[in-house]
Amino acid sequence: MDLDLRKLRYFRAVADGLHFGRAAEELHIAQPVLSRQIRVLEQDLGASLFIRDRHGVVLTDAGRQLLADAGPLLASADAVRRRVTVAARGSRRLAVGFRTGIPVIPAAQAFEARHPDVVVDVQRIEWDDQASMLLDGRIDVGYVRLPIDETGLRVTPLYTEPLMVVLPAGHRLAGKEEVTEADLAGEPLVWHTDPSTQPTRRPLSDSGLRVRGVEEKLEHVAAGRGISFVGRSETVFYSRPDISYVPIPELPPDQVCLAMAASRTSPLADDFFTAAQATAEITAECGTYDVAAALLKER
Repeated sequence: MDLDLRKLRYFRAVADGLHFGRAAEELHIAQPVLSRQIRVLEQDLGASLFIRDRHGVVLTDAGRQLLADAGPLLASADAVRRRVTVAARGSRRLAVGFRTGIPVIPAAQAFEARHPDVVVDVQRIEWDDQASMLLDGRIDVGYVRLPIDETGLRVTPLYTEPLMVVLPAGHRLAGKEEVTEADLAGEPLVWHTDPSTQPTRRPLSDSGLRVRGVEEKLEHVAAGRGISFVGRSETVFYSRPDISYVPIPELPPDQVCLAMAASRTSPLADDFFTAAQATAEITAECGTYDVAAALLKER
């Protein structure tokens, strides 16, 4: 029995919201049709996926397992569709994602020297979509920062860079040559996910604010709502008078990696990996200083 991707999408819509009515509206189908398709899927799998009672809808153990497995399957199908569409247009492109502060130019130039007929498209990615964009084919290769959910990915370390603490301009520690973790005790943290993932060994208090990108993070810090952390290269891209970046040498460095879907077979992507590894030192310099200056230095 082959797994029907359409039914799998129906299942995920219900599982994400645990509500058949809202899922049917989202899918633009009638609720009885959706319920019938879910029953057929359960029959195909030989397992009950949902428990439905007067209290609502909950996932069974089988349903939770299918939800965990559905994401990579559907992402892979989406990636295949995108690659076929690009091939049908007759174009040769490589989509490269990058996190803020990580220059793509050195690797792109080295890659294009070997593949002058291939266009390198670049797209900025954020912490919460760096894995999903690789898995569903929106990007072929991604410059990512750890941590990242590596499930279904091939992740190769490139280089590290120091972490900096971001402070409001009027903060008691702003302008210092460096600070320690002890100096930051009691400071509220503005972070992009669960505070348990923060880079410090001494837990900071939770500001309650969650951000997606660097711009949001800096806005909250500038407003005095907390402190945060960025890689040194990000400080070059975002210089502003209402915040202060201070080194914190005792923290482990930020790890920059290159990633692609583990299931992907692409000679072009492999060649870009090679170019990225060969230019990693230049890329690290570019992120700290200036792209053009670093390239001229190499020449």
